This record gives sequence, structure tokens and C-alpha cells, in this order.
Amino acid sequence: MFRIPKTHPRYKSLMKREKIVAGIEAGITSKQGLIAHGRGEAFDYLIGERTLPAAMRATEAAAALLLTARKPVISVNGNVAALVPEKVIELSELLNAPLEVNIFYWTEARVRKIKEHLERHGATNVLGAKADARIPGIEHARARVDYEGIYTADVVLAPLEDGDRCKALIAMGKKVVTIDLNPLSRTSKHATVSIVDDIERAVKNLISMVKEQKKVKGALLEDYDNEANLKEVINEIAERLQDEDL
Repeated sequence: MFRIPKTHPRYKSLMKREKIVAGIEAGITSKQGLIAHGRGEAFDYLIGERTLPAAMRATEAAAALLLTARKPVISVNGNVAALVPEKVIELSELLNAPLEVNIFYWTEARVRKIKEHLERHGATNVLGAKADARIPGIEHARARVDYEGIYTADVVLAPLEDGDRCKALIAMGKKVVTIDLNPLSRTSKHATVSIVDDIERAVKNLISMVKEQKKVKGALLEDYDNEANLKEVINEIAERLQDEDL
């Protein structure tokens, strides 16, 4: 990995890029994943590279939904594995939710490499290699899922998700929590709860929120409205841009 001085004003952002590049070199992340990361990074600039109040409200709702799930599962693609392996494993253990490798550019070798990568970071329950079921209505490789994982889950945490698969999971009767920096994406619009935030910040905040709600035995926020929350995200971005000294 290229050495970037911590004094560099874009240190955190550049380090994320280097993690994705390292993931490509390790056969974990696709080249297309680097493009997807750059698209999200552009929205992070608009957000101000910080967690918005509306994103924290979505995170609170997501934590409650995952904690009250009968069978939660965490979907992991190449970018997630490259950027937040330790944190997603910690969240998996807190929720007693298995990780399931699920990728668009599917090969048996790449699924195995992601699984081994997660296991090297401490994961003990990683699904995805079997892929013995399919999500109805999806023609590409992300339709392939484990029957004991995503296929029979009631709540799926799917960071950096594809819009059509998110819609298909909802059509199956599942609730979907997603992490997506684009509040206008199909994924954000279709999901049950959309956390519009950077993956590293979002997973860190979600872990804290899950720990907090476990202590107080919190319940799902009945008044949470995902569509209204996405509109609030856009309002917060617009207000920031109007106030920004450009």
C-alpha cells in the first residue's frame, strides 16, 4: 500500500482509495468497485465528509430493526470486505448475524478469497460459497445466495447494494437496511432504512447504536419514515452548500 503522510489534508479519503486498490490486487474487490467508490466519494464531498443528523436517525432506526430481527444477515461485497472487515465482523458478532459474501462480478475464486479475507480478520461464520438459492427476479450473479443466509433472512443489512437486488429483496417480504452515500439512488429509495453515510462512519456508528440499544432494550422507531428521512438528507446537504464559504 502506498504510504500517505497523516498530515495530508485528504489523508482519510486517500487511505480508503488505497484499501480498495489493495483489495483489487488481492482479488477481493473488482475494478468496477473502485469506480463505485469514487461515485460515493463525490457525494461525501457534498455531505461534508461527516455524519448528518438525518443519517444518525436512520442509524438509530437500523439498529433497532436489526436487534428485533428474527434472522438478520449481513451482506458483504468486495468493497465492504476491503474497507471495514474488522468492523463488519464486530457488528456480526453483536447481532449474532452471519456474514454472507455476495458480489456482482461473481466467481467461485473471488468468493473464496473474500471469505478467507474475512476469516483472517477473525470472522467465524461466513456464508456465500454454497450459493444454493436464487433471489427471484434478478438475472445477474447477485441473485445467488445461501438458502440458510440471505434467502431465509427477515432483515438484511446490505451496504453498497445494487438497486434492483434491494427492490427484489423487499419484494420477497424482507426488510433491507442499506448504507449508500447517494440519497437519490434506487437502493436508497427502495430500502426499508437507508443510512446516507460513508461506510466506515456508518458501521462505526451502527456498532455504537446497537450497543446502546442493547443496554436499554430499545424498540424499532415506529415513526421512522425512510422517504421523509431521505428528503431531510437532501435538505441538510442543500443547507450546508448554501452556508459553505466557497
